[in-house]
Amino acid sequence: MHLTKKAEATRQHILDTGHRLVLHKGFSALGMLEILKACGVPKGSFYHYFPSKEAFGCELLQQYVDGYARKLDGLLSVPGNGNERLMRYWDAWIADPADPAQGWADECLVVKLAAEVADLSEDMRRVLDAGVQRLLARIAALIDEARADGSLPAGSPSPALARVLYQMWLGAALLAKLSQDKTPLTQARDATGQLLACGTARHIAADQALSR
Repeated sequence: MHLTKKAEATRQHILDTGHRLVLHKGFSALGMLEILKACGVPKGSFYHYFPSKEAFGCELLQQYVDGYARKLDGLLSVPGNGNERLMRYWDAWIADPADPAQGWADECLVVKLAAEVADLSEDMRRVLDAGVQRLLARIAALIDEARADGSLPAGSPSPALARVLYQMWLGAALLAKLSQDKTPLTQARDATGQLLACGTARHIAADQALSR
């Protein structure tokens, strides 16, 4: 769809406003009238840009996963070894370097919507799952980078380890939201360091055995 600059700005305003509303209420509980009122647009204008609420949800999620990837690119652009760059990502879940009062976990739509959209919309589920798979590949690549530069020891295959870490952080984010306390996230941070370094003890033991 070719849009004028004004029309594109209106469409983006609807998506940005919808994102804030979904973070607060979820998707199913968010009614069309509430979206229209918050955006300040008539019903016809909404359907000009999005043929259905589900199509709106798909666009909202696609924008989210694309924006997340760009934000991650910016976070990882700061120099450091592989382990430092990887831990910088997990630290951002607790406190965003750009806004320490908020963490990425606070605005994570995977935490907020994964279970809901999996039952609600196959198209929305696919968009969100594709974004998660891209992120898992990126985490695995960071683990490989850290092992290659010697900042992490060899260990479990990086794709499997990336998935375990991400699953742990999702669970921690849910518990943090439920308790309104970041302790589950800081505990996940500690556990992440232990999991990533768990090969160290094995390698030290092997080196000591060879030196005897």
